[in-house]
This record gives sequence, structure tokens and C-alpha cells, in this order.
Amino acid sequence: YDVPVLGALPLDIHIRQQADGGKPTVAVEPNGQIASLYKEIARKTAVRIAEMAKDMSGKFPSIVVQNT
Repeated sequence: YDVPVLGALPLDIHIRQQADGGKPTVAVEPNGQIASLYKEIARKTAVRIAEMAKDMSGKFPSIVVQNT
């Protein structure tokens, strides 16, 4: 399908337990290894989205201000 892999998370029971408890891993252990993986995936996702940016200025109507 030509879809890039942006990252992978380990099968770690702590991810499920913390998420189920309402405390995401990145919030509980912001400097931990799993948090680093989440952050790296987020960065890669942001880069891919930025690369897809399009010029949408032609989609907006022209606005004219006149003194009457």
C-alpha cells in the first residue's frame, strides 16, 4: 500500500493500565522510553502532514474594502 511506518510501540502492559486509568504513559512518565517513542511518532506524523501542505489561498473569496 506504500504507507510509511512512522513508528512502533512495544506490547507493554503499562501502556494499557495507564491509559485505562486515565493517565497516559506520556503524562505519567514524560521522560521514559515509551514516552520518547510516542513523541518520535508524533514528530514524524507532524513532518508528514507538513509535507502534504497545500496552498489554499485560491479557495478563499476576495475581500475588498472601499471607502464610501
